[in-house]
Amino acid sequence: MDDTFLINIVIAGKKYPLTIKREEEEIARAAAEQINSKIFQYRQHFAVEVDALDLLAMVAFQFSMQNMKLERLNESFSNEIGQLTTELEKYLKK
Repeated sequence: MDDTFLINIVIAGKKYPLTIKREEEEIARAAAEQINSKIFQYRQHFAVEVDALDLLAMVAFQFSMQNMKLERLNESFSNEIGQLTTELEKYLKK
C-alpha cells in the first residue's frame, strides 16, 4: 500500500496540491492554517491593503526567526545533555 497521497491546501487564497505521507496530513493542514492565521493577523495590523507576497514574506520571516531560536535552544540542550552524559559515564566507571 502506498503511504503517500495528494491533498490540497490553501495558502493566501491560492490552492496548492501536495503529495505527502499519510501520517503528515494533520501537520500539513495545521501548518497551512497557521500560515493563513498569521497572514490574517498581519493584514489586520496594516491600515492599507498589503500585497499577499509581502504578507507571505513577513510570515516566512517570522517563522524563520522562531525556527532559528528553537534550533539554538535545541543545540544548547544537546550540549547540556552531552555534558551530563559524560559526567554520568565517569561516575558509573568508578
